[in-house]
Amino acid sequence: MTQPFKDAVGMCKTIMRNGFDAYVVNAQLQRELLEDSTDIELDLACEAPFDEIQRMFPNVSEGSERGVIALLKEADVTYRFYPIDVEDASHPEESIARITPHLLKRMEEKYGSIPPQYACPYVPGSETYEGFEDIATGVIKFSGIPDQTLRRNYLLGIRALRFAANYDLPVEKNTWISIVKATSRILDYVPSHSIMEEWRKVEAENMWRFVELLFDSMILHGLVPELAALSRCIQIKNEDTGEEQTVFQHTIDTMRHYPEELPYDWFGTFAVLCSNVGKLYTAEFSNDTWTFNQSCRVGAKVTRKIMGRLSFLPQDIDLVCHLVKHQQFFHNLLTDRGIRRFRALDEYPRLIEMARADVKGRGIAFTAFNHNMKWIERADTPEQMIEPFLNGNEIMEATSLKPGPHVGLLRDELLKAQIEGKVNSVEEAIDFVRGYKM
Repeated sequence: MTQPFKDAVGMCKTIMRNGFDAYVVNAQLQRELLEDSTDIELDLACEAPFDEIQRMFPNVSEGSERGVIALLKEADVTYRFYPIDVEDASHPEESIARITPHLLKRMEEKYGSIPPQYACPYVPGSETYEGFEDIATGVIKFSGIPDQTLRRNYLLGIRALRFAANYDLPVEKNTWISIVKATSRILDYVPSHSIMEEWRKVEAENMWRFVELLFDSMILHGLVPELAALSRCIQIKNEDTGEEQTVFQHTIDTMRHYPEELPYDWFGTFAVLCSNVGKLYTAEFSNDTWTFNQSCRVGAKVTRKIMGRLSFLPQDIDLVCHLVKHQQFFHNLLTDRGIRRFRALDEYPRLIEMARADVKGRGIAFTAFNHNMKWIERADTPEQMIEPFLNGNEIMEATSLKPGPHVGLLRDELLKAQIEGKVNSVEEAIDFVRGYKM
């Protein structure tokens, strides 16, 4: 080993002793290029930023060439420092730099041509849009050769889908097929927390599109198979028309509507995404129809497992699971007591909007929803202040009914009529119970 190489290795050791990784780039190739050369120039790769390199080697200057962090000249030797690939999501073969722009130039000078595999050297960087063509072109497109660009950082596949959803732009065809081909590698090499960092940057209003792209690219099938499987689960969309649809499509439709009333509510929209996952485990076909008994409670348990796998914080998991568990509460025609129980739940405004989005997604009537919305306005009134104009004895006297549960039911109906403003006096109450009996 010549002295310049020994010095380069010594520099790498100094950098490593200071807590940063470092190595000599493609040492064998550099030895070949330096044979019979009077200009000794060596390329190093290191993790340290310029200010740290300068602390270790005070004589360095900032690099002006493409990708060069720092430049050091000692005696007749020039050392160039390039950045190390620190992306967790890059292909293993891309983690070690084998070529730099400077080495390419030296190869061309010595051999007169450049091997195809070295034609486009990769210099790591950290810019958000690095690896993409300008989005002003109207499409989301990887720069260079899509397959090669994606290999350098498989997180770019998730980022491309995020850009497409947020900017409402199509993914360029070659870029799209490179993502589809690399689905398994994206799932293998990109940590779940990195995927979620990208997902959290998707606007709530656009999350339905992002999930749709995850599904179409087959990434969702490996990331959250419980959700992807909903595409094979059928439900009745509208009981009046008998129209059917997949549970997954209904989930997408509901996600589109939820942010209309609560914009920017990312966690509420994510809860809508998980709202139907329990149907996969509770689906039962009987009497020519599908039923999903206890799907909300089961869905909350499955959601907890999914979110734990995706590295969510405990408090965020508790929030979403609470919404999934209680989502059906507001779908029923609630009594005054039922409304008060509903109002006592945490996050009830979100539960209201989940119900509203579900009704819109199904295209069904708002009858029960409007009824509950009207009653919820009276929930602030203390329960003891709301009494029917007639008690049980007075109802039996007015209707000649005998004691029994039907008297209590009639009393509840009278109270409903009072709350709705249909009965406003004792006389009207007597007419109501007599008419209801008939």
